[in-house]
Amino acid sequence: MARTTVSFDSAGIPLAAHLYTPDTPASGPWPALVVGHPGTSVKEQTSGMYAQRMAERGFVTLAFDAAYQGESGGLPRGLEDPAQRVEDFKAAVSYLTTRDDVDADRIGLLGICASGSYSLAATGGDHRVKAVATVSTAEPARQFRLGADGTQDPAVFQALLDAAAAARSTAARGEDPGTMTMFPETAEQARALGGQHGVEGFEYYCTSRGRHERSAKTLAWESIDRMAFHDAFFAVPLIGPRPILQIIGERAVTAWMAVEAHQRATGPKEIHWIKGASHVDLYDKKEYIDPAIDKLTDFYATHLTTD
Repeated sequence: MARTTVSFDSAGIPLAAHLYTPDTPASGPWPALVVGHPGTSVKEQTSGMYAQRMAERGFVTLAFDAAYQGESGGLPRGLEDPAQRVEDFKAAVSYLTTRDDVDADRIGLLGICASGSYSLAATGGDHRVKAVATVSTAEPARQFRLGADGTQDPAVFQALLDAAAAARSTAARGEDPGTMTMFPETAEQARALGGQHGVEGFEYYCTSRGRHERSAKTLAWESIDRMAFHDAFFAVPLIGPRPILQIIGERAVTAWMAVEAHQRATGPKEIHWIKGASHVDLYDKKEYIDPAIDKLTDFYATHLTTD
């Protein structure tokens, strides 16, 4: 398996990516996967790990940094723009179709956490994608509006909208609007804000377990009102008859979002539960990732065929 640094354009924004190529012989072009990262993450974290593992299973894989994040271009930095995130997936597919070592008729998407929902939306609108799978599906707009477990007091999001509106007015005066802090300073604070799910996110992104210097610790305030009206699951019914696989930890508090997407799907669909795993466990814990990789390999080998 070889890793190459590449770049491509997404609606005028240059995206940075790592291309992983199998080192085993092939009789022709490879099937390929676009792998998207969670919110605030970068390609060097869990998406890169999944891309590497799937390349070892015989797929060309492309892990990219979303626009405005990581090594990709775009201002303001740290912007979470759902529409652009969907466009990024489509741009990645376009890039893969230009490569001689990729079979353009055998391209799939793999989205992790936030990219799970964005990959579903992109697949709904892009018939070049033959199959889509997700790991720990989360839809950022729903998570901000309703909370990770779906029970958040609506007043929380209303307060965020107030702050986003104030930030826009501040920027209009030529002043620094600041940013929204995504992670607290300690695990104890993370627990107070988000329970065990908050602690697990903190432990992955803010400790030696998964921390990366380019992983976003803040978001641009305008991310909030851009997410206010977005629904990445709106396009899910358009995916059929192409297949959907969602891999979810049985302890994931975010599982309700995957279930909702599953209920909207009109074609072949499956939720595959990983016993004992939480949402974040599927980012990097080998005992949970190994069975996930096995399931993903079977899924793509079945559906990214030349028939």
